[in-house]
This record gives sequence, structure tokens and C-alpha cells, in this order.
Amino acid sequence: MAVARVTLIVDTREQEPWAFDPTLVEIERRALPAGDYSVAGMETRVAVERKSLDDLVSTVIRDRGRFYRELRRLQEYDAACVVVEASLADLLAGRFRGAASPASVLGAVIAIIVDTGVPVFFASDRQLACRFCQDYLLRFHRTYAEG
Repeated sequence: MAVARVTLIVDTREQEPWAFDPTLVEIERRALPAGDYSVAGMETRVAVERKSLDDLVSTVIRDRGRFYRELRRLQEYDAACVVVEASLADLLAGRFRGAASPASVLGAVIAIIVDTGVPVFFASDRQLACRFCQDYLLRFHRTYAEG
């Protein structure tokens, strides 16, 4: 018996969407209330916010107010996280554009986790970040889907 694929929602504002396994998921693009990825029918319960390392640095240093507003929305979800397409070692080695110090960025990331309760996962690279997101959303669906 074939297992039905789960529909993942990709936010229409997401400029570099991940390519998920088409044997496991279907993709639908539409505006999400928060985050870049979610599960169809669960858009206000689970979300993943994707960040490249450069985007993370820019966001936590120069656009912190807007990002914290987004994180406050994600706090209300049953499950939400930020997934970074880089390793913590990349961050600490300063492998990003911009003049921010790695220590300042790390401090901002830790503040996000402690102050909002939204975890930030450093997933090593884009491919592993995609896999993490896919499995995170599929696990949430499997655990909480009515059925």
C-alpha cells in the first residue's frame, strides 16, 4: 500500500526554496503567517524559518526588530524553529559577509533561544538543512495529524 505524500507549504516570499524529496512530500506555495515552511492544514501550529548564514547575521544585527516580531508569532506555535544553512563553526570562524563580530552574532542567537524559546539549529549546509526541515515537518505531521 502506497503511503500518501504530505503537503508542505513553502511561503511565497521564500526566494531560495529547498528541494524536498518528491517521493515523500508535495509542495504548495502560498503565504504563511510566520516562517518559511509548514504543513498543509497546520500552518499556525508548525513552522520552520530558513536562514543562510549571511541572512542570519544581517537579520540579528540590522533587522532585529522585524525578526523578533516574527519570532513572537512563532512562540505561539506548537513547534517552530530557525534552521541555519551553516555550522556553528562557520559562524565562529566569521565565514559570513558583514562587519559583525562572531561573538556578537552568537550572543544574538543565544538571546533568541533563551528570550523566545524558539530553537536555532545549525545544520552544517544547505542540503542538511533541507533534510532537517523535511524530517521535522514530517514528524510533526505524523505525530499530530488527525487521522
